[in-house]
Amino acid sequence: MLRLPAALAAILLLALASCSTLIDADQARLCREVIPAINPAGSTFALGRITPSEDRRGLRIVYRAQPPDEPPRTRFIQCRFAGDSLSRNRQELTGVATEQGELGEAAMFFLRRFYLSQADAALDDPGGLDALALPTVSKPVAYGLQQALGALPQAAIYGLLAAAYSLIYGLVGRIVFGFGEIAAIGGYGALLGMTLMVQLGARTPFAGLALAAVFSIYAAGVFGMASGRLVVAPLISGPGLPILIATTGLMMGLSEFQRLAQGNDLRWTSPVLNAPLPLVRGGDFVATVTPIALIVSALALLAAVALLLAMRFTRFGRAWRAFADDPRTAALFGVDPRGIFLLTFAVSAALAGLAGFIITAYWGGVGYGYGLTLGLKALVAAVIGGIGSVGGGLAGGVVIGLAEALWSATMPLESRDIAIYALLSITLALRPGGLFGWRDLLPRRV
Repeated sequence: MLRLPAALAAILLLALASCSTLIDADQARLCREVIPAINPAGSTFALGRITPSEDRRGLRIVYRAQPPDEPPRTRFIQCRFAGDSLSRNRQELTGVATEQGELGEAAMFFLRRFYLSQADAALDDPGGLDALALPTVSKPVAYGLQQALGALPQAAIYGLLAAAYSLIYGLVGRIVFGFGEIAAIGGYGALLGMTLMVQLGARTPFAGLALAAVFSIYAAGVFGMASGRLVVAPLISGPGLPILIATTGLMMGLSEFQRLAQGNDLRWTSPVLNAPLPLVRGGDFVATVTPIALIVSALALLAAVALLLAMRFTRFGRAWRAFADDPRTAALFGVDPRGIFLLTFAVSAALAGLAGFIITAYWGGVGYGYGLTLGLKALVAAVIGGIGSVGGGLAGGVVIGLAEALWSATMPLESRDIAIYALLSITLALRPGGLFGWRDLLPRRV
């Protein structure tokens, strides 16, 4: 069962490798910012084709310059960097050349020290969003679109983790902690996959993303299977309190293991596919989205659809629904209680691993402290959606993601988590079964 999501991740990400010529967004921005510095003051520019160098450590921009009181002319600039788009020193500008030749060492020193390090360089970027012709909408519509698009990756993370909680609770009626920490382990696996591809000399970020997705799912799956078999399965037939205590200890143990293994600091990787794509303009505001946000959101949607189809049409889904409805009768018809629980735990861990991949791929970093907050908020999403319902958990994740985006856009950011937990309290008071569940405390049937 773990092979399917890993294969889907690899196929989707590798298929995107042929979609476009990859240009590092930060390198392109730095190169564009040099253009005003090598042209007469007051010039205007129209950018043309941008092409990367063969070794991916440089790029060439063709542009049309219009100096004051002079005829326009076509020029080019070629920038060299210390590393490629996957290297940590990828933003270290080492050389600039034009049709008039290369800039000397003194010119490069003054360019880096007294121009590119100043805020005015970014303001003079001829390729900034202000120079683009875009469809126009009202400013509130553009701002709302931006917040909705920004909420997609966060909603994907919460939805996948909430579905993991709901799979376990719907099967055995027990809340199992620790999926946030398993997601963090998946994030470290993704970081390892991306770092490995850099060391192997990968020329495109898609190969790194594909390997990162596979590593994250399998790392989370291994830890999830071990945790389910050794900690949760022996207690599953008993009352709920021992499981809560045991999985709380599991959650703390996994977090401390990550801290000891990886240290207290966040682990970062170079951002990939983060060039903003402008969509619409509302006054002086431009709504944008990044390719990596679309990729991880589409991957999460694909995983959610695959999970819902599997729950309805596969042997695993039929066995899960049978055991959730009536464990004794299901056992009489050949459903192995321990086997279906361990398989469910493996699927839940794989979902958590995919969430960890999204964390690393989208934000570029992971740390041991992520697990607790993500796990608690995902549990809130599962309860709000209707814990025990896989579809409800996915929907609850979307609700929490959108609620966080709405609060962050209109209210003080420091009180966002308080608002989310208050939403849980209100939901439990008014509709104990969740927004998409029954009004009582029973889980929804899937």
